[in-house]
Amino acid sequence: MATELKKKRVVSGMRPTGKLHIGHYFGALQNWVRLQNDPEYDCFYFIADWHALTSDYADTSAVAQSTIEIVTDYLAAGLDPKKSVIFQQSRIPEHAELHLLLSMVTPLGWLERVPTYKEAFENVKDKDLHTYGFLGYPCLQTADIVIYSQEGAPLVVPVGEDQVSHVELSREIVRRLNLFFSGGLRENLTKDERRDAAQIILGTHLAGTLKDDAPRQIEVLMRSHAKSELGIETYNQLLRENPKYFYPPDLLTEPGVMLTKTSRIPGLDGRKMSKSYGNAITLSESDDDIRKKTKVMVTDPARKRRTDPGNPDVCPVYDWHKLFSSPQTLEWAANGCRTAGIGCIECKAKMADHLIEWIAPVRERRLEYEKHPKRVLEVIEEGSKRARVEAQKTIGRVREAVFGWEKKRNEIGQL
Repeated sequence: MATELKKKRVVSGMRPTGKLHIGHYFGALQNWVRLQNDPEYDCFYFIADWHALTSDYADTSAVAQSTIEIVTDYLAAGLDPKKSVIFQQSRIPEHAELHLLLSMVTPLGWLERVPTYKEAFENVKDKDLHTYGFLGYPCLQTADIVIYSQEGAPLVVPVGEDQVSHVELSREIVRRLNLFFSGGLRENLTKDERRDAAQIILGTHLAGTLKDDAPRQIEVLMRSHAKSELGIETYNQLLRENPKYFYPPDLLTEPGVMLTKTSRIPGLDGRKMSKSYGNAITLSESDDDIRKKTKVMVTDPARKRRTDPGNPDVCPVYDWHKLFSSPQTLEWAANGCRTAGIGCIECKAKMADHLIEWIAPVRERRLEYEKHPKRVLEVIEEGSKRARVEAQKTIGRVREAVFGWEKKRNEIGQL
């Protein structure tokens, strides 16, 4: 059991936008599969269907089918429900409850300053994003992660560098909740012990000004001093180092970042791969469609004629070669491009051969699940049950820390 507590918990998810493409695989799924096969980690992977409503609340007709499509792709890509907990966000009501509690302590200014919030208003013109759901999505995102806090276990989120700020905001929100509802004075301390505890946090001079040694008064001053002078991290460390006087400050675990080196995979037109751009290859793409789509891929713009030499380092086709082709083919493509020894059509065709070879087993597994959609629903159902067991443990601790009903019931029962 002690070994289990030391396992790191990994939490990540995707919005249900329909079938996944190869950009999703190399950007996330490949790493998720690696982590689930590493005994150091307990992995929780979900479909963020509530998050879909933050921007697409006006039409939810596709959410259910898109959820099934994504889980089918999860399984086809190699996620194993025996090694990972694969679940649906909205099946775990504790996510919503924790989101509500986090929203009670999160300053409005923190949410309004989120860069992606501002960018969305500038770039998205076809949807009305003036809703609390869209503004408050960082609180829901934080709840999605830290609801799987486990006492004594690190909690990590695999992200690229562009997403680190999202996790940092989650850490700030968690610190704020923890500051209000954990790490107070232990009960049954003597008057002298309460004074000693106050000195640890406030210092001798400030503690000496206390006119009231009531625990509540001391805690209010401690938290005020932590915010204005010490800093939350220093304050929390002092609490941890003095368990004789203080309860642990870690009601919820602050999530850490697991920086993931993702392979660059541009779309067919050279832009970021996205279904909305129509420049993606899905994990279920047929051989014919792969050949048709890759045949019109953009290449090095300097190669206007067959006899013009090119630069493979600026060619999207070569980027794809690096993911799917053998070292020998890579060398052939690079040399042939630089010397104009091969044409772009020939280079694309060879890359398509290797892409088809790579995608065949993924597509085969996907087709098998498409034939038996009940299996996909069973994976969602069983995974959601397992996830909820863990979420209930966390929300139980948080409820008690916020409201103290168990303590109150015990007091009344002793009368």
